[in-house]
Amino acid sequence: MADFRDSPGFLIRRLNQMAGQAFTDIASGQGYDLTPVQFAALNALGDNPGIDQATLAGIIAYDRVTIGGVVGRLIEKGFVDRQTSARDRRARELFLTQEGRALLDRFWPLVPPIQERILEKLPVQDRAELVRLLRHAIHGPGEDR
Repeated sequence: MADFRDSPGFLIRRLNQMAGQAFTDIASGQGYDLTPVQFAALNALGDNPGIDQATLAGIIAYDRVTIGGVVGRLIEKGFVDRQTSARDRRARELFLTQEGRALLDRFWPLVPPIQERILEKLPVQDRAELVRLLRHAIHGPGEDR
């Protein structure tokens, strides 16, 4: 019987755990109270101002049911603003606040050390290939995102 620890599912889950821990260690070590999902949401909103929560969930590949909690925490922290849409009074649009934009600008220099920590056990010459293979596994051949 094969060792389950050599299965792609186990290895991907384990790498995800390591990535989350690297993010948390480095972010909290620099005084940031930010999760990887919150960071992804802030970046998505920076690139797509005015989107709704469902669209945000799709962009960052996060569960639509629980994205509300992520957005709520970002609003509480003052990084995101939720506004009623001028086109549809029932719809709510999300925007980065000035504080949210400033946070992203301050946080981005920590991203390379986080990525380095995630891949530290992998030879440097293999890292781009891993990213290529992960994209291929997620999106299929020839697809970028």
